[in-house]
Amino acid sequence: MEWILIIFIVLVLSSIRQINQYERGVKFTLGRYTAILGPGWHVIWPIFQNMQKVDTRVRAVDVPDQEAITKDNISTRINAVIYYKVTSAEKAILEVQNYYYAVSQLAQTTMRNLVGEVTLDELLSERNTISDRIRDIIDKATDPWGIKVDNVELKDISLPEEMKRVIAKQAEAEREKRAVITKAEGEVIAANNLATAAQTMASAPGALHLRTLATLNDLSSDQSNTVIFAVPIEVLNAIQGFFKK
Repeated sequence: MEWILIIFIVLVLSSIRQINQYERGVKFTLGRYTAILGPGWHVIWPIFQNMQKVDTRVRAVDVPDQEAITKDNISTRINAVIYYKVTSAEKAILEVQNYYYAVSQLAQTTMRNLVGEVTLDELLSERNTISDRIRDIIDKATDPWGIKVDNVELKDISLPEEMKRVIAKQAEAEREKRAVITKAEGEVIAANNLATAAQTMASAPGALHLRTLATLNDLSSDQSNTVIFAVPIEVLNAIQGFFKK
């Protein structure tokens, strides 16, 4: 009788399974799904029952480098990281064989397909938008598996060396273009200001003489300057009239 009691106690102790706070247990009885077990100790009878644990914490999946061709036929290599968690432990076990592997493969194919729908400029300038689109597609596809995709981040986009040189030349040409436009705009503003000043001087008697005197005064402060004095046409006309008399 004592041996039977000892065997029973050993059997019970060996049947105890612990589930942590961040886990859920999917319980099967005679091969059929019967319950979801929460945190704590549970008795799982050997032979008749078994249990699979599912981690419900957010998991980060590092998607390896994928070679993809953009819409404008440029070869790129991209990688990403996906953050997801299991929201339904029974679906994650019953609906898909290996949800971790399935999510990784789905992310790889989704990235390649989506990169093929955008140009290189869109891929580089709209990274966040493309990441959101990838997240939405994966989240919708994994919903029947009881998985919620929280975020997708494109970590790196690698280009061939010749394409990097082309982009560098394009950026340099764009900077030169902006410099030329800025210089031209400055010249237009300067020309308008000179035209306004000329009109003001022409409409005010003696303004040109005052400006000439002011300029001579500025030049006289530096002894090294050689000044060529231009006599205003009004003075010349006055002298010419004097001699005619």
